[in-house]
This record gives sequence, structure tokens and C-alpha cells, in this order.
Amino acid sequence: MSLATLLIKIEMKRPRVLLVDDEPDLLDLLEMDMVRMGLDSERATSVAQARLRLEQGGFDLCLTDMRLSDGLGLDVVRFIAEHAPATPVAVITAYGSAESAVAALKAGAFDYVEKPVTPEKVRSLVRSALKAPEVNVASGGARQLVGDSPPMCQVRALIEKVARSQAPVFITGETGTGKEVAARLIHAHSARAAAPFIAVNCGAIPENLMESEFFGYRKGAFTGAEAERDGFFQAAHGGTLFLDEVADLPLTMQVKLLRAIQEKSVRRVGGVNEEPFDVRVISASHQDLQAAVSTGRFRHDLFYRLNVIEIRMPALRERREDLPELAAFILARLSDNYAGPPPVLQSAALAALARYDYPGNVRELENILERGLALAETNTIATSDLNLEPIEEEALGGQTHQPGLQTYLDELERQAIQEALVKTGHNKTAAARLLGVTFRSLRYRIERLGIE
Repeated sequence: MSLATLLIKIEMKRPRVLLVDDEPDLLDLLEMDMVRMGLDSERATSVAQARLRLEQGGFDLCLTDMRLSDGLGLDVVRFIAEHAPATPVAVITAYGSAESAVAALKAGAFDYVEKPVTPEKVRSLVRSALKAPEVNVASGGARQLVGDSPPMCQVRALIEKVARSQAPVFITGETGTGKEVAARLIHAHSARAAAPFIAVNCGAIPENLMESEFFGYRKGAFTGAEAERDGFFQAAHGGTLFLDEVADLPLTMQVKLLRAIQEKSVRRVGGVNEEPFDVRVISASHQDLQAAVSTGRFRHDLFYRLNVIEIRMPALRERREDLPELAAFILARLSDNYAGPPPVLQSAALAALARYDYPGNVRELENILERGLALAETNTIATSDLNLEPIEEEALGGQTHQPGLQTYLDELERQAIQEALVKTGHNKTAAARLLGVTFRSLRYRIERLGIE
């Protein structure tokens, strides 16, 4: 092969970027950035021109301004989503225009960059977009979300759609439905997969330590700060920060979190300078965040920043057809810790599981199966091994029985916890203090009793 032929082949492999803007000066600057990055680029000065270029195909990325002479950048985003969904598109928005940025992300934009546009911002965005992999969450690691019921198929399809984006995602659903599993799948199938995934339980951090845990601190910032330490944002740089139970954040911390997300930078405790970060934020809560906004427990501006794309994880009782496959999957995983052949469920035991309501969802099913596996004398798990008292009573032909001591005590405990949560505005740390128990103990009781 001649050198000329080789150079032509290399040239043909250069990624192509479509730049859409009606300001010639900005287009010139963007083209210079593309040249410095070794990329080919073409320009369009209107929505109509952009559509013509895109119909010809062959672009690996589109970067468009929000306001154009004959329309909006959103029109370009929607056109790409319909005709070239594999092409990442990013939008240039006016400084502080959060509504435009959110609208672009919801329309399918990969990311956005605020004016003034700097070479550093553009290069960071382009690098992230061009390394975004093709996503197919119907196989591989996505099988952690076991089941082919319509609700689970919808969840997997939405994960496939958002994995290529940089848009903040809010995952809602009852306790134990797999919100963190969904967050990890989004990260694993995104361009950030090789970078860290940092999961944070917002309800488990004492309020006086939140700022230092999230943003890090300098040496000597406070008593005990013997060395500089990174916070969650620094630790997740380049990757994904998962904020579980985000509704538990106190209002003072919500203000600081909002500023960090808006500015994409943080200041360590005891520090002076802002430190930029590159993090995708995924948040989750089993609480109704919109209701928390209505009652003043959660800031509406932070809610709209976090809830750009919402994924709702279905309760287990909403997808009972997945139970046989899900139970087999869990038992296969649990059997790694036990000797002998893989355990199986008797048909009567599986029927009993199908009638149960699972207030703790998949997490409770795992506990029930682990208990059954431990109590079973053979590798066959019977109904009695599952110890499902509500099912046992229901099977007795509707006869009424005096509730046992444990049921009575559970009800008293549930009532005391619910009253404490109401008094403290659902702040679990404060509720644990009010009840005189540790936070860990309270979390265990909430999960065991299925308290929402």
C-alpha cells in the first residue's frame, strides 16, 4: 500500500462534526477547535441547512446553537432524534438558561455547553461525545434487571435511551425495587463506564459532615482534618455520582448541591478556589419528590435540575409474571454460598410467593429466599421454609385468629417510627435520635417493616 493511499484511508476515518450557528465568528472559533482536535467539520447557518447536511449523513457529532435565524436548536435535536438517533447532538445555550438546557436534554441532546464557549468546554464535550459507545442493554449486565414483563421492558428501553446522554436522571420507586441497579446500568453502558461510579446514601450522612463529605476539605480546615481529602464530586470525576435517597438532604445542603451542579465546580471546606468537576448526577428516592417540593421540604429549583429524565422502577406486585425467573435468578446467586446442587422451589412454595404482596419488593424477596434456603433440609424449598405468615393464614379458609405477639409488637414499632418520621419531616437521622436508636438500626427496621 502506497503512502498516499494510507493517508487517504486515515483521512477517511477522521470523525466529522456538524457545527450549526448563525454567528460566523463563533463558527470560525469552533472550526479551529475541531482542527486542533484532528476532526473534520462542516458548518450550517440555519435549521434548514442543518437538516440538509444531516440528510446526507456521515456525521459523528452535531453541535448546535439554541437560537438560529429560522428556528431553534431544539428543532435540530428533534430532527436528529428522529432521523439519526445514533448521532450525539449537543446544544450551546445562553449563560444561566437552565430551562433551555433542560429542554434540550429532554429532547434527546447528549449534553449542553453554556456561553461563553471556551475551547476547554468544547473539547471536553466533544471527547465525551465521540467516545460514547453503542448501547444495547437488552443483554449482558442488563440482565440484573430480571424479567420480561411490560414494565421491566419499558425500564430497559428507557435505560438504553438515556445511557448515551449526559442528562441528569431521577429514579423513583418503592424501597427495594432496584433503583441503584438501574443507576449502575446507566453508568455501565455510558461513555463514562471506565470512570468511577460513586454511590452515596444521602440519609446516612450526619448533617454536620455533609459539606466535607460531598466537596472534600483542606488540611487544617477543622479539628481532625490532618490531610487534604477529596469529596464525592472529586472522587466521581469523569464518572457518575449516584445520590440515593436525595429527598433526605437538609435544605441547607440542597442549596450547596444546586450551586455545585449549576457551576460544575466545588470549593473544599477550608479552601479558597473553585475546583471544576466532570460528573453525571443520577439521583433516586422512594419518596414523592414532587410532594416534598409542594410542602417545602425540597427546593423546586434543585428538583428541576435533578429530574430532567425520570425512570420509575415498578413494584414487584406490579410484575408478578417475573417472579419465577426472578426467584430462580436469586436462588442461583445465593446457592454460591451453599454446598450441594442448586436449590429449587416446590410448586406450592412458588404459588405462595406469587400471592405475597412484597412491601419490601425485590429486596424482601431476596431475604425470603435466603431464609428458605437456610431452613430447607434438602435442596428443595417448601412453603413452610419460606415462613410467609400472611399466606399461611390466608390459606386457612378465611378463619380469624388472634394475632401473634410478634405481629402486635411490629405494629407498635411501625406506629412509633411513622410518628417520629412525621415529627422530623422524614429526616431519618433526626428520627433515629428521637427514638433513641442508631441510624443503622432505624434503617433496618424501616426496611423490615416495609415503611414507605
